[in-house]
Amino acid sequence: MPSDDDSSSNSLPSSSNPLARQRKLYFLNQELQIMARELPLKYQQRIPNELLCALAESLLDNTVFSIVNTLMDIQHVTEKHLFHERLQLIYNQSLEIQEMMITHHDEAVRFANTNTLQLKHKRALKEFDKNIIKQLDEKVHDQQKFLEKAGVPGFEITDNPTKIQVQIRLLDFILRLSRMKIPELN
Repeated sequence: MPSDDDSSSNSLPSSSNPLARQRKLYFLNQELQIMARELPLKYQQRIPNELLCALAESLLDNTVFSIVNTLMDIQHVTEKHLFHERLQLIYNQSLEIQEMMITHHDEAVRFANTNTLQLKHKRALKEFDKNIIKQLDEKVHDQQKFLEKAGVPGFEITDNPTKIQVQIRLLDFILRLSRMKIPELN
């Protein structure tokens, strides 16, 4: 059983050095302000200073950076998988046309079957693409839900295109900050 003395070892480094914490918070807040000023006015108006301050505060312990990077990795894997599935569908469709060309020797039959297959394939690809969009929309909701539960300011589950665009900008800010040399808490 840990003693009372052990509980202090589990505290965040920020409590042991409030000056370093303040320096890091100031840096994060300043960078977020700069990034927000670079946005088109329609987005600047939707990202108030209070949101930027809360976001800076949430970035202090680097957890949000890890979460966003993990979500980004998952997104890339998902997109790559869906892209390969789409390529496989297109490949299978081209094989189907080639097989039909081999089995039918009459030019009129080939022409009619080719047109019919191309129309069928076009519809199938359109349906496949709709399914991909649905899956990506679900992934966006999952990410929004995860970020909201993690307490990242500015994130909620929404289908509102403007709010989604603001969230995309906030994610961009987080990713840009994750690549910067940020004063650490010591």
